[in-house]
Amino acid sequence: MGTYLYIWLVAFILFAAVEFVTSMALISIWFAVGSLAALILSIFEVPLWIQLLVFIIVSAILLICTRPIAKRLNKNNIDTNLEINIGKTAKVIEDIDNSKASGRVRLNGVDWTAVSYTGEFIEKDSHVTVIKIEGSKLYVKK
Repeated sequence: MGTYLYIWLVAFILFAAVEFVTSMALISIWFAVGSLAALILSIFEVPLWIQLLVFIIVSAILLICTRPIAKRLNKNNIDTNLEINIGKTAKVIEDIDNSKASGRVRLNGVDWTAVSYTGEFIEKDSHVTVIKIEGSKLYVKK
């Protein structure tokens, strides 16, 4: 058996465990496969420098070839609650007056502090569109 067999086996297990713990987010799968390739070479007692070279080359090739695919797949992520509120309509429940730092809106049954995006005064019972969100403030316009 190869001298470095156990080192490559531990590396493979660690990289695979990281991948498993991160819910298959393609964080370390490339290095796991590279470790596996080096592990196989170690079984046949190939010199260490070749094992390392194969580990690096296999990992790099897999990273280069699959990372763009992984990025495309991750674009289907669901927006957070804040992001999905942008563009929605809210009802003003307290006059929005930036000069007095006052204003509240109700959006989907939740009350938010509101700021006029354009700086204009917006009366209670008006309907506004959410333009952006910063912290717990909605920036809205009529």
